[in-house]
This record gives sequence, C-alpha cells and structure tokens, in this order.
Amino acid sequence: MPAFLFCGAAGTVISYEYPLSERIRTLLRLEDLFDRIRYFTAKSDPEEHHVALLCLFEVLEVMGRGADLKSDLLLELERQKQTLESLRENPEVSTAALDNVLWEIDRTAARLLQLSGKVGQELRANEWLMNIKQRTDIRGGICEFDMPSYHYWLYQSAEQRRHDLEHWFALFLPISDCITIVLRLLRESGKVSNQTAICGVYQQMMAGRMAQMLRIRLGADSQCVPEVSANKYALNIRFVTQESGQRPKSVESDVEFELTFCNL
Repeated sequence: MPAFLFCGAAGTVISYEYPLSERIRTLLRLEDLFDRIRYFTAKSDPEEHHVALLCLFEVLEVMGRGADLKSDLLLELERQKQTLESLRENPEVSTAALDNVLWEIDRTAARLLQLSGKVGQELRANEWLMNIKQRTDIRGGICEFDMPSYHYWLYQSAEQRRHDLEHWFALFLPISDCITIVLRLLRESGKVSNQTAICGVYQQMMAGRMAQMLRIRLGADSQCVPEVSANKYALNIRFVTQESGQRPKSVESDVEFELTFCNL
C-alpha cells in the first residue's frame, strides 16, 4: 500500500504499513483501489475515467480470490462490537465516542447484510464491461478499433461517465465502508515506540507478540525506505536508499523511526 504522508512542524513524515496476514493484505489492497476509484471518478477527463474503470476491474479480481470477504468482514465487525461493548464500564472511555463507533458498526453491518449474492455480480453479468475487462488483459488491447463501443462511451459527457462509474462503484460501497472501519480500528490499536536502526538495521524477537500489521514512520529527510521481513519469531527491518536507475543500497548510518504493532 502506498505510504501515507503527514505534515507537521518537524516536516513531512512518511508512514509505511506492512500487513502480516493475508486478510489484512487484501483489505489494504482494496482500500487503496477504492481510494483511487473515488479520486479518478471525481475527475473529468476520459483518460482519468478510464483509470477509474481499470481500478474497478482490479477490485473484481482481488475480491474474486480466496475466502468469502463479506462473511469475513461481518464476523470481524461482530467481534469488534463485542470487544467495544466490554469497555462500556471503563471510566476512561468516552461513552459518547463508544456509542458513535458502535452505531457505525451496526449501520455498516446492516448494509453489508443487504448485499445479496456475490459482491460485484452485477458487473460480472454486464457483458459489455466484461468484454472491456477481457481486452485490458491484452497490452494496448482497447484501442478504438478494438472496442468502438468503449471509444464511444469515452466520448460521452463527463457527467454521464461519472454517473455510470458511481453506479458501478455503489455495488462495493458497503464493503468499502466496512474496510474503513476495520482498518481504522486496527491502526488505532497499536502503541507507538521510538526505535533506532543501528547502521540501518533493526531486529526484534517477536517473543509471542501478536500483530496483524506494522506501521513504520520516519521523516522524509531520512532519504531512505524500510524493507521488512517478519514472521512469528522475528522482525527484521533494513533501511535502504533508492536512487533513480540504481539498485537499492543499505544505509550505513543510524536511522531513527517510529514503530507500531497493530492488532485487532
């Protein structure tokens, strides 16, 4: 997933997120695709709406793999609801904030339950869209002579194209809203610690620590990026520099960064 940028008094900080489970990896991929769809759908150029449609096709591919995402998300929402309900008697927890999160969970779960059949089936049943999707598998396969009907659609008004894209994307909105809640709770679950990678290398034994995602934050002026290797036994982070057209090189100086273990 692309890094998030945070601007503060000390300058720009880049946050890198690394999933440690296949489920979280899928949620992060979908979150990224949904963000791109919203961004490019809001634009007006045919080329930008073309990118939005390609992202919709990618969503279909990602959701078509593995387990039933809808059922998995519903189970996760219920689990989080029970966990949050147990905090109601905690005097340090804001009742208003807790009620607001629980309301969000109930509303999103209800919308998710209203989805019938396989998510995105309406798009899969659209022969015209599936023809376009099939042609996109061929490099340069959707020129105007390949898909004149798609070429015609791209020449419709921006409002018409946007209306179509929003209609197709609406099929995934309950999934998108649910992913937003789950990942927000995941990101808020961890405690930040300040660490130093000696000569660009950081190692830590997991010692039974459970985590579904790591978040690494460091200043953009560090001019390096983290490469992460992790399993249930150990975490290894190596910071490297990346120059245009060159192979990554290990950093030889110490690197200060923030590390967060996130777990639902």
